[in-house]
Formats: sequence, C-alpha cells, structure tokens
Amino acid sequence: MSGDSDGTVLLTLPESLRSAFKEPLGPVETDANTLLQDVSGPLVAVGDIVTYHFVSAGRQPDVALVDERTKRAPVDDAVREAVVDADVSVPNPAGTITEELLVALREALEDGETTTIFVDGEEDLATLPAVLLAPEGASVVYGQPDEGMVHVEVTAENKREMRSLLDRMDGDHGRVAELL
Repeated sequence: MSGDSDGTVLLTLPESLRSAFKEPLGPVETDANTLLQDVSGPLVAVGDIVTYHFVSAGRQPDVALVDERTKRAPVDDAVREAVVDADVSVPNPAGTITEELLVALREALEDGETTTIFVDGEEDLATLPAVLLAPEGASVVYGQPDEGMVHVEVTAENKREMRSLLDRMDGDHGRVAELL
C-alpha cells in the first residue's frame, strides 16, 4: 500500500466515459420499502442517502459505502448519525477506484457481516466493483441525484456490463482483475 493519503489508485474515469454514468444502470425507485420488495439476496448500498433510506425502512444493508456527502455537500447530522458508524475506512479520490476500496468491498461481501465502509473521497464508482464482487441474486443500490435510488440486480448480464465499463477506464486492469 502506498504511503500517500489517496491510496493506490488502480482505475481513473476518463472524461470520455463520464456520459456513460449519467443514465441509471437499472430501474429508479423513490420509496425504499417498495424497492426492498424486489430485494431477495444481499443488499449493497452505495451512498449515504440510499443507506439512510434503507436504515429508516428497517433494513440495514449488508454492505454500505458512505462518504458523509451528498451531491458534493456534507450530509446533515441526522443522516450522518444514522449511517456513519464505519467498520473500515478507505481512501478513494473522486473519479477513481482504489485498491483499498476493492479489497474492503471484497472482504465485506465475503465475511457475511453487515459492514459500513467509510470512503475518504468519493464512493460513486463503487457500484461497478460492487456488482462484480456481489453474488448473483444480490442487489446493488445507488443514488441518482434528484431522481431516486437505482436498483441494479446482480445478474450475469449486469456483471458483463459493469466489467465492460471498468475495462474502458484508465489504469491497472491486471491488478483489478486479480482483486475481482
């Protein structure tokens, strides 16, 4: 692990790929209880507000990735108190995926305990490796600003789609493949 605070950046989102993330990667839902009716396997929540909605609905995500921010601004105290009780903290600068994030995500999914990963930086791109690391039948849910929660079911097809997006990012694809 490198000694700098940015961690070991493995992938960087190129400007040319940013538009691929503007459209939701699955159906958008505004009500957590309604979305939870379609969740049967493990639940991975990417983002503080999404995690907050699930906790408020009585369902602690199996893995939650939070950064104490929403739309680039700090979350309010009620959200922070409800969701940020981190089990592990990892560096992950905006527009990147770090080795530390991948390792923490993999370990959280393998150990079967509910885990909150605090991301020092930005957790937005964590949806991609979350879908790749989660077992088929799991659900990965992330926030789509001003629209709602996007539910990505973990299927072979969605894993291929996330792999394709990761493969188009700049960086150390060999090391990413080892970790995934």
